Amino acid sequence: MSLPLQGLSAIVTGAGRGLGRAEALELARLGAAVVVNDYGQPGRDGSGEASTAPAEQVAEEIRAAGGRAVAHTGDVSDFEAAGALVALAVGMYGKLDILVNNAGILRDRMVFSMSEDEWDSVIRVHLKGHFNTTHFASAHWRERSKASGGPVYGRVVNTSSEAFLAGSAGQPNYAAAKGGIVGLTTSTASALRKYGVTANAICPRARTRMTEDVFAGFGEPAPGELDPLAPEHVAPLVGYLASPAASRITGQLLVVHGGMVAVLDRPRVAAQFDSAKEAFSYEELTGLLGPYYADRAPDETFAATEVLSLKRA
Repeated sequence: MSLPLQGLSAIVTGAGRGLGRAEALELARLGAAVVVNDYGQPGRDGSGEASTAPAEQVAEEIRAAGGRAVAHTGDVSDFEAAGALVALAVGMYGKLDILVNNAGILRDRMVFSMSEDEWDSVIRVHLKGHFNTTHFASAHWRERSKASGGPVYGRVVNTSSEAFLAGSAGQPNYAAAKGGIVGLTTSTASALRKYGVTANAICPRARTRMTEDVFAGFGEPAPGELDPLAPEHVAPLVGYLASPAASRITGQLLVVHGGMVAVLDRPRVAAQFDSAKEAFSYEELTGLLGPYYADRAPDETFAATEVLSLKRA
């Protein structure tokens, strides 16, 4: 029986644990040959000595199940290491077809307490890491398209978070990085559409070492039940977006967790006010915007996500 990703190759970053591991296993199950990338630092804040073990273990798990996989242990926030990662996929499998960006770290702090390094490190791993791999993958697809004279197969699946929508008070660096990833994704989708490449982003809810504090004691399964926040709930959507079946889906942002996928719309205009004269005055804006916001909660955001239920659909 032909598998949907048979004959395709994929890179999954941050694939040594949690979401990335589940995604790498799912892509392999669907037939893809996988490059399993993980820098291997034990601390979720990016601390500790880098290790080859996490990536190697997942690659071996895929091979033991009859799939094809190779480990890569470079740091994707390093531009040259990201280039070497894409080159490895092309060298091993002849081409790259799928890029899943998942690598990230946490260094939580309130904005008034956050250090410059805590800001820079999270932006570097999440946002720059996504850019680095996307840069080299997109250059590969563009060259292939130019050589063939037509579109090629290419899929980018990026990992954002609802933190960028909800504000996440103790994570200004993480929220900013995840918002930047959405912008990077939509820009990439527009730039690569003519080459046949799609780019989408997901906002997953999953119980991993990155979210152990957020979901501690929340929605935990009864004995024998599948955890509604298990990473395995997220992986099938990644497999689908990476497949030929999703060829018409690009530039999209989707929230996913146990038994639910929600397609988020782009922000819409909630209200519009026009100046009575050539330009607004302070007094006119006070008269227009003051009443509009008078009955709104001070922390009401343009995209409330708390309406999304954690119950299975």
